[in-house]
Amino acid sequence: MADRYHVIKAHRPDSRTPLTARKGKRLRFERRQTKWEGWLWCETQGGKTGWVPESWVRIKGESCVMIRNYDARELTVDRGTTLIGLLTESGWLIAETSSGERGWVPLENVRRL
Repeated sequence: MADRYHVIKAHRPDSRTPLTARKGKRLRFERRQTKWEGWLWCETQGGKTGWVPESWVRIKGESCVMIRNYDARELTVDRGTTLIGLLTESGWLIAETSSGERGWVPLENVRRL
């Protein structure tokens, strides 16, 4: 059974058009300074950019290849919301709301119940 989390601090996404990439997709990447370790700044061939967990790619020279499907969609959540935790990765949680919406939330914004 998945863990339940209580939102202790509201979260609002930075991007309205999150980066998505299918397994096997090649992306350009660069290492940028970020609050959370383990993330790469990536760009698709179409020019869409965003953060991708480094553990979700295989680096090949100056590019990387996705080793699993990825969707950078972040959840908009308010304090007091309960979420179902699906996966934790490099300071973030992939979670699902009671209405079935899935996305990322910083772990610092939630507490496991």
